[in-house]
Amino acid sequence: MKHPNLFSLIKIRGLELKNRIDFPGMGTFYTDDGGYVNDKFIHYHAARALGGTGLITTEATSVHAPSAPRNFLNISDDKFLPGLKKFTTAIHDAGAKVCVQLWQGGLTAPLFDPDVLRFIPSDITVDNLLGNPLPEPITFQGCAKEMIPEVEKAFGGAAKRAVEAGFDTMEFHLAHGYSPHAFLSPAFNHRTDEYGGSFENRARFPLECIQEIRRNIPDDMPLLMRIDAFDDYVENGLTIEDVISFCKLAKAEGVDVVNVSRGNPVSLGMKFEVPPIDLPMGYNVEYAARIKEETGLITIAVGRINEPNQAEKIIADGKADMVVMGRAQLADPEFCNKASAGNDDDIVRCIGCNQGCGSSPMTCTRNPAVGREWEYALQATEHPKKVVVIGGGMGGLEAAITLKQRGHEVVLLEESDRLGGQFYIAGLAPGKSEMKEAAISRGQQAIKAGIDVRLSTPATPELLDSLHADTVIIASGAHPIELNLPGKDRPNVLNSFDVLEKKVIPKGKIAVIGGGLVGLEVAEFVSDADKNNDVTVIEMLDEIGKDLASARKLCIMERIPEKDIHVKLGAKCVEITKDSVIISKDNIQDEVACDYVIMSVGSTSNDTGALTAYCEERKIPYYVIGDAKKARKVIDAIAEAAEIARAV
Repeated sequence: MKHPNLFSLIKIRGLELKNRIDFPGMGTFYTDDGGYVNDKFIHYHAARALGGTGLITTEATSVHAPSAPRNFLNISDDKFLPGLKKFTTAIHDAGAKVCVQLWQGGLTAPLFDPDVLRFIPSDITVDNLLGNPLPEPITFQGCAKEMIPEVEKAFGGAAKRAVEAGFDTMEFHLAHGYSPHAFLSPAFNHRTDEYGGSFENRARFPLECIQEIRRNIPDDMPLLMRIDAFDDYVENGLTIEDVISFCKLAKAEGVDVVNVSRGNPVSLGMKFEVPPIDLPMGYNVEYAARIKEETGLITIAVGRINEPNQAEKIIADGKADMVVMGRAQLADPEFCNKASAGNDDDIVRCIGCNQGCGSSPMTCTRNPAVGREWEYALQATEHPKKVVVIGGGMGGLEAAITLKQRGHEVVLLEESDRLGGQFYIAGLAPGKSEMKEAAISRGQQAIKAGIDVRLSTPATPELLDSLHADTVIIASGAHPIELNLPGKDRPNVLNSFDVLEKKVIPKGKIAVIGGGLVGLEVAEFVSDADKNNDVTVIEMLDEIGKDLASARKLCIMERIPEKDIHVKLGAKCVEITKDSVIISKDNIQDEVACDYVIMSVGSTSNDTGALTAYCEERKIPYYVIGDAKKARKVIDAIAEAAEIARAV
């Protein structure tokens, strides 16, 4: 076996897991109104169980009815048991063990449902929620003491219900600023009674919750606990030493496993909860290793663990006993089966873009079948066709591979000398090499699948005539928009693609026109290329990064000032001169001195007129997809490709 440690058995009390991989709790927003299990929720999880993971952990599951958001999974009442039993049975039948994550949402619960109770230890004033700056600070009121035992009993009742529902284990959520974490942390707990002040007092509520849970589950059932390694970006927060001390107390009360996470909802620490590509792979592993060493608890590492070799090394080196691999299994539900068979090259890899997994309901850029597992199950075609796919970007590759899997004969024509399209170019930006590698990998998978891939091959009428296609899919992509400005044709005016591909290397004072994702990334690119470069981003809107997913935006917005990149907001470009960009802001003209100008204001579709006319003249069915249809994000291109390829 290629990854023997990762795929070795582990026994925790009476629970035996077939491997060391936990598919973790992630908010799907798939449940029926009120928090009931439905078939969509079951099929989504069962696909990962069939895919070989050892443990399936539910998303945050409300234990306390008055504070339970309507769109979160719920275990606060017996009325939820029929659905939960159906769920656990399905996961067991699919070959995995199943864990319920017991959750009381604290500060955040009413953000998802304004009608529910907010349960927090004490008054708190915040200027940021869920990664979004607030127009002005808001103060939230702390709970009355009488509420505390009610919530503790709710955890116990939920634990008892979980046993009845057939769960193999449960995870007490004491992380991410939720109420148990908030009571423990001096950053959030300012109480002056026996539940606040000293470390012992702040630990009282979470320990009493653990006691309630433990009293209501069998002795041979393990209890997991999710914690933050320490508090990020808050004053007077928990240190890792505090967390280790608490873990020792929790262990004495019957906690067997600690799942070491990071993040909170009131600061930049939010970026750690759904960590984007901007954070290093395995960024939290060393903290998990220290907690494991100093507490003796079975430890689960989490935080951008996406590769089988990476996960194998973490287990082999004794850094952790298990690993969370969540988005890795969103991107490819067969991740575990492929890795255990040594077929790592066949895995469709998560690239931390956060475009789909950060949305409600959850989707995935790499895997449009997420949340649609039943309806999107591939069906072999009864009428094999010869399909020509024009364009080898991520949309074209997705269409070609899906068509081939269904039994069609596929020819893919790519005008350039490589596959991956703009996704490959995006992977040239700082910290995004995983995107480049994913583009290369997808191209290799297409070739391995037996698709006739032809590079450096324009789709000419003569070639198309010779191929005798039954259907044509046009995925010919887009090109950078060129602003119609005086001076746009000057030799010092570049486009972002040429800069990222190093066709031109600008130096000196550089003005980047456009403050969206690509503009910010190319600004970072030229800033990193030469520390002497003086970079200014010019954006006509009132903020930069408006098109960014929240966690990615947090990271990029943190780096821009660190790299001393200047930003001009609300500024419209009027003219490009030989040594400046003339801008207009509030009807006042100004000048941004520069040696080079990089246009980065988005893309526009390549002209498909000749191709569509060809197909129409010959009555060949055709589809225009992805950026060729309308320039958007890669998640849109892949989703369209997946849909069309299932319909052909």
